[in-house]
Amino acid sequence: MQLISYTQIFRLFLIWMLFVAPLSNAAIDNPLDISGNISLQLRGFTQDALWLDQNTSDAEFSFSSELEIRWRSNDNNQRISFIPFARWDENDKKRSHFDLREAFWAYQSEDIEILLGVNKVFWGVTESAHIIDIINQTDLVESIDQEDKLGQPMLSLAFQKDWGLLDLYLLPYFRERNFSGKNGRFRGQYAINFDNAKYQSSSKRKNLDFAIRYSHFFGGVDLGIYYFDGTSRDPRGVIEADSSDLVLHYDQIEQIGFDIQYTRSSWLWKLESFYRDGYRDAIFGSVAGLEYTFYQVFNGTSDIGVLLEYQYDDRSSSEIATTADNDIFVGSRWTSNNMNDGSFLAGIIVDKKTSESFYSVEAKTRLSENISLALEVKIITNSQIGETSFTQSHDDYIELQINHFF
Repeated sequence: MQLISYTQIFRLFLIWMLFVAPLSNAAIDNPLDISGNISLQLRGFTQDALWLDQNTSDAEFSFSSELEIRWRSNDNNQRISFIPFARWDENDKKRSHFDLREAFWAYQSEDIEILLGVNKVFWGVTESAHIIDIINQTDLVESIDQEDKLGQPMLSLAFQKDWGLLDLYLLPYFRERNFSGKNGRFRGQYAINFDNAKYQSSSKRKNLDFAIRYSHFFGGVDLGIYYFDGTSRDPRGVIEADSSDLVLHYDQIEQIGFDIQYTRSSWLWKLESFYRDGYRDAIFGSVAGLEYTFYQVFNGTSDIGVLLEYQYDDRSSSEIATTADNDIFVGSRWTSNNMNDGSFLAGIIVDKKTSESFYSVEAKTRLSENISLALEVKIITNSQIGETSFTQSHDDYIELQINHFF
């Protein structure tokens, strides 16, 4: 029995954010730092829903809140981070959720750091897809671009030496990927059975995953190499014969990969690659590209970058589907580099075989010291039945979000 609903959690969290947290930060004279944001989001959909039971509204509202509490000892050897996040969505109950993005204690000496708790770890250098980013589970209800991540329980050790940085991770608890509910947009044809996930490991969610990563820089080259052994963050969907529900299967995998970025003047050359052994076939995937930046254009403070990347993946149809299999990404980035903190990123990913295309626009600017405005546009075109993104081909949207920071 659920004693408290997500709506009640969000209301309590919002009261804390609006009234308690700012007063606490002002009243406490110690190394504690408290900040956060409250956001109002409006999405407008340009097409009717594709699947039965999906919400038919052309627009939907949601609220989100994130609080950041950070503490560091006077000798700088210890630190604590606590970052809860909550969202309430008017239509999709599965999108209304609460998560601890971070909740950890860390101790650092001259060249060793130990961290215990919930944390987020990012690996990767490319823009269009982060194919080697494997530690954290994707928070798929936040955005279809898979940039948002759930917090991951872990024990990590970091050794910083002259020869580079060595990170070790023990991951004792697995986070299942969250998906839109039956009434939500960004869902497939079949309803997901959220209560009946299957695991290859007999320990299920308590399987002890392990990862090790080495990273270093050599002149203009930044290099990272890693090995992962544990539960795949990407579930396979299997249709139940008796109910036609989609059951998620999480396999055990081994994966090795690397990322490398070479910087020379205004050029960035980027590459991410992985080799995975798991369900049926071994998989090789890679994203390679470049970025060139024009600095201080028109004698101002703005920079404009041009991006080009190629996505490749050789997996068979028996493996988990991916959109990044034989695609070209072209994009451009603009940053204002002034007090407004304005930025604009636009790009298109085109499948070379099918011409299926994914358009993306992301823009943001500050309206005042504590208020910012963000715009996001996602559009899928030329998607046919049987292609990976067809299930969401009617979910094109325009999104406006206003954020208040304190």
